[in-house]
Amino acid sequence: MPGRVLVVDDVLPNIKLLEAKLMSEYFDVRTASNGPEALEIIQSEVPDIVLLDVMMPGIDGFEVCKRIRSNPATVHLPVVMVTALSDPSDRVRGLEAGADDFLTKPVDDTALFARVRSLLRLKVMMDEWLLREKTSAHFGVLEPGAGAQAVGYESGRILLIEDNPIDAANTRNILNRDDNRVYVAADAAQAREIVASTDVELIVCSLNLETEDALRLVSQFRASERTRQVPVLMTGEVDQLDKLAKSLDLGANDYIMKPLDKNELTARTRTQIRRRRFQDRLRDNYERSLSMALIDSLTGLYNRRYLETYLKSLMDSAVERRKPLALLVLDIDHFKAVNDTHGHLVGDHVLKAVADALTNSLRSVDMVARIGGEEFVVVMPDTSEEFAEAVAERLRKRVADTVVEIETADEPISVKISIGLTMRRDEDRTVEDMIGRADKALYGAKSAGRNRVVADISQSD
Repeated sequence: MPGRVLVVDDVLPNIKLLEAKLMSEYFDVRTASNGPEALEIIQSEVPDIVLLDVMMPGIDGFEVCKRIRSNPATVHLPVVMVTALSDPSDRVRGLEAGADDFLTKPVDDTALFARVRSLLRLKVMMDEWLLREKTSAHFGVLEPGAGAQAVGYESGRILLIEDNPIDAANTRNILNRDDNRVYVAADAAQAREIVASTDVELIVCSLNLETEDALRLVSQFRASERTRQVPVLMTGEVDQLDKLAKSLDLGANDYIMKPLDKNELTARTRTQIRRRRFQDRLRDNYERSLSMALIDSLTGLYNRRYLETYLKSLMDSAVERRKPLALLVLDIDHFKAVNDTHGHLVGDHVLKAVADALTNSLRSVDMVARIGGEEFVVVMPDTSEEFAEAVAERLRKRVADTVVEIETADEPISVKISIGLTMRRDEDRTVEDMIGRADKALYGAKSAGRNRVVADISQSD
């Protein structure tokens, strides 16, 4: 998941080294040699993540991080402090200043790339929820910035997975701070029982479980609907850095080395609980803000009014972030014949079946809307044309495999769709520019025989 990384360091060789490492992994890298320069770059073109040196003349990294966090436009920008300081108190100071992590020089490549990828995934998800909140505020169904109010970290519900009794007792004593409720599990079975009955806000899991593969357990948490969004903090030994980094790639949010420093564990725990509660607030506000004015009552999908506002915001964001944006327009083939032959109630069942097939075949960051009788739109942010074509073809096949059982017919109804695809262009000024091109591509799919995908191939001016 390549993104834009800002590297801030007052020592040129350090900048060049990190720049070379990141570019080898295809990240887009900007650099700054001091705090004021970094803040200026962040103000003019917000990066996806900041790698920030601590010991700089003038404004040090701690102060730069505080200023990033005090700006509403950058309060959720991931910041990783990269420094020669290794004392736990320095890490705690960085975390309390708002840093998401603290890497010690010389930076281990495995840890660096795992941290960056993990925080980029988090930023993509956070950007999506913030954009949805902005769209809801545009319609007047949510106060602007309603989710930006401060959230606390006290009285958290924490699941601790640790099969070493001594380590479990010591870790629990630390986690009990802030009036947290700590549930202890010695194995995966106990952990599953707890998460099935308790809405935990953080999972702290030891990498050294004797009877369980902790990495597989992390993967299972991310695969389960109930724990998919619950932050996971791993604990491990210094010589297990590769496995700890692997845990981030599998979906863990953070890790801390043993022996556990109580202040560092507390700081990291507070960060994760705050972040979970903020995401929950955004999600709750967003869900409350949805009304019949924005939702198609038949399919439960967004309607055209919501689509146009959301797509405009996404187009503006794509320009600012220089990220691709794909759009699909889909139409059910021969839908009029279904209504004429079987009636509108059956036609409604077909529309619902298609809507379900679409939503179940897309990523959580993609958005589906119904904009006409049998016409749908799929918006896919940060999506290349090649990937969008593959998704469109998958959607076509998924719908073609869908059958609708009806009582008044001897055989179920099979459904086919035609799809037109386009990408955002630099000359696009309105939502209609994109939708119009996708509509033309859809017409091409219909003219070519239906049940196919056609990409917009017209040339830019």
